[in-house]
Amino acid sequence: MRKTRKCAFCGKEFICNSGLQRYCSEQCAEAAKAQRKKRQQDFLKAVQPVIDIASLEYLTFSKAAILMGCSRQYVYKLVNEGKLPASRISSRMAFFRKADIEKMLAGNPYHRVLPGASSNKPSKKSSHSSSFSLSSRKANNHIPKISMRSSEPLEYISGEDVMAIYKLKKSWLYASAKKNQVPICKIAGKNYYSRKHLDALFGVTAEIEALTEWLTTEEAVELYSTTKESLRTQAYRRHIPTKREYGKTYYSKKHLDDIFRPDLKASDAYYTTTEAAEKYGMTKSNICVIVKTNNITKVKVGVQNLIVKEELDRIMASRLAQFGVYRLQ
Repeated sequence: MRKTRKCAFCGKEFICNSGLQRYCSEQCAEAAKAQRKKRQQDFLKAVQPVIDIASLEYLTFSKAAILMGCSRQYVYKLVNEGKLPASRISSRMAFFRKADIEKMLAGNPYHRVLPGASSNKPSKKSSHSSSFSLSSRKANNHIPKISMRSSEPLEYISGEDVMAIYKLKKSWLYASAKKNQVPICKIAGKNYYSRKHLDALFGVTAEIEALTEWLTTEEAVELYSTTKESLRTQAYRRHIPTKREYGKTYYSKKHLDDIFRPDLKASDAYYTTTEAAEKYGMTKSNICVIVKTNNITKVKVGVQNLIVKEELDRIMASRLAQFGVYRLQ
């Protein structure tokens, strides 16, 4: 019987003439050879940049990312956190030393961090006694206090209390605690979180607790006639107290009133630039030029300028008497 074999390229069965024959035809053999050659070229293209970078002493952000096998954004993060030193040559160019990268990696060996874990392994007897004391505290409805590596005892609260106090969803609480390394201890199958670390993370201060009026993003945009982007910018620049409850962001109404001044907007003593332009049939740019030229008093409210009506009307009346028109000559 003549021996049959599957082609190593196309997988079709064929009758082989010798024990070394792997392909059913010359076309399959040539295609397999071209495939091997392309694979080698792709490998060299992928490895060549790393080989070239390995011989360099100074690296840019992109080359450092290739050498470390990470994204360029992560390299920026290492620099911002102070873990990797960089030298800025110009406004668009910065360099690393390869020795600094190796020093950073050598100084941070991998180890798994378990919040609340003690460096010394407790004995079996002590572990039983500690678990008994913790269960008794829980039975008496007291918040357990567990000593961490530092000498200061931390106050722990349950996940249900955390969600009620900070108005968080369960998934958001777990993700935030894991990302920011909040100390967690597990008692009777329930997670307890450090109150001190949660206060620092979510920013619950006496000032925020004293505030009673809050606005959602949509309410603030409608009330102050602004945009979401402008609202976020003002909150960031002016340090407006904010809080997040169940996935929604709330802004302090008291602080927003101080910035957007709805009392001034509702007053008859001021024009907005748009109102003045409509009244006198001019463009907003012309109104701004007249206000600047005649030093008319204006008040900055959010992103708008409020112009004193009395002064603008007086200037416009004098322009009408002098030139016969309001427009700029």
